[in-house]
Amino acid sequence: MPQDHDDKGAAVPTGRVGRLLRFGGIASGIAGGVAVGGLRALAQGRRPDMAQLLLTPANTLRLTDGLSHLRGAALKLGQMLSMDTGLVLSDELTAILGRMRDDARHMPPKQLQTVLNAEWGAGWHKRFARFDVRPFAAASIGQVHRATTQDGRELAIKVQYPGVRASIDSDVDNMAALLRLPGLVPRGMDLAPLMAEAKRQLHAEADYLAEAQHLTHFGALLVGSDTFVLPGLHTDLCTPQVLAMTYVDSEPLENLTHAPQAVRDQVAAALIDLVLRELFVFGAMQPDPNLANYRYDPKTGRIVLLDFGAVQPVAHDLAANFRTLARAALDGTAHEIRAAMLRIGYFGPGTAPHHQDLITSMFNVAMAPLRQDTPFDFGRSDLLERLRDMGLAIGNDRDLAHVPPAAALFLHRKIGGMYLMAAKLRARVALRPMIDAYCGAETLQP
Repeated sequence: MPQDHDDKGAAVPTGRVGRLLRFGGIASGIAGGVAVGGLRALAQGRRPDMAQLLLTPANTLRLTDGLSHLRGAALKLGQMLSMDTGLVLSDELTAILGRMRDDARHMPPKQLQTVLNAEWGAGWHKRFARFDVRPFAAASIGQVHRATTQDGRELAIKVQYPGVRASIDSDVDNMAALLRLPGLVPRGMDLAPLMAEAKRQLHAEADYLAEAQHLTHFGALLVGSDTFVLPGLHTDLCTPQVLAMTYVDSEPLENLTHAPQAVRDQVAAALIDLVLRELFVFGAMQPDPNLANYRYDPKTGRIVLLDFGAVQPVAHDLAANFRTLARAALDGTAHEIRAAMLRIGYFGPGTAPHHQDLITSMFNVAMAPLRQDTPFDFGRSDLLERLRDMGLAIGNDRDLAHVPPAAALFLHRKIGGMYLMAAKLRARVALRPMIDAYCGAETLQP
């Protein structure tokens, strides 16, 4: 197997003990930093602030660097929380998690060869005319290599990091323990339901055979599309830890930032429409809004859809509740909006009235772009900044401990990601007609 002497990958800790020690190293390093900072504050006659001591630049580096080295569920959970889910986190923690979104190292060639020997058997390289040892993409669960088979197929081969699947539960539990350090999340907030959903989603995402089925399913739903293209599946090379797909020549979506306005508007509208179809028509959603999952083929003008590992079903009741909420938000009364929000779980019956008012006000601000018939200018809007300020104001109220259902939070993550995408493209999209098209009838066909 050819070696890449310039490779700067880092081996993935594979055993539970090794990963636990890595978490222990992160925690002890942070604790040491807190102790030193606390003593320094006392020496200067100041009362130590635990939240500030925890989130110093040095401790931030320890946390992000350590989780990037671990990869797997530890890094993936940080990436999940880094998007706008509607879960209010501290400003400092949001910055830490944001840094983790694009921070994943790849395996060194020797470890890669060990994984592929186990999956394909010794001598597997004889099946390929070319296999690029250095991946062209690396993420939290696995990395992707370009290859050409002896029979001429151009492939993208995703290889899962070793030990990731077996470490999901313990990694999430360890991450939950880190998040419970003082000052990171509102006091009394119950993270258990969110962590349980994260475990479920991560187990599903680490099952590459299931991802192959999702890829096939979405390929069937979008067959013949002039807007989207998906890679084909090559089952002869697929295993529970390896996914072989057709390599689709394309470019990053960010390359469209200087494209004509009409192209940017069309791409943003198509991806927003796809979210609505997933929620209200397909009954299945790919909830990961990472921009790397969406690329563009300039030759055909089609959007390339990648990474279906996180696909999850959308319950009929959840879709119906969001359709009701959308109708109420567009044309209903304040009472109808509050009732629909309560049904979904944005707040509970026991949530204090002033907290309900704060959450409802934030929702109404977020819905403003959907209420206008004219195109909304994502590039010029300060909506995200206003929502962020409102969220921080709510988060500063440490008596607010209600956590919305995980399904709603991950849907918000997808919606938030699409907003960020449209803002990056400086797109202008008329949103109300799109919402009306999906929420004006009870049943729609794909």
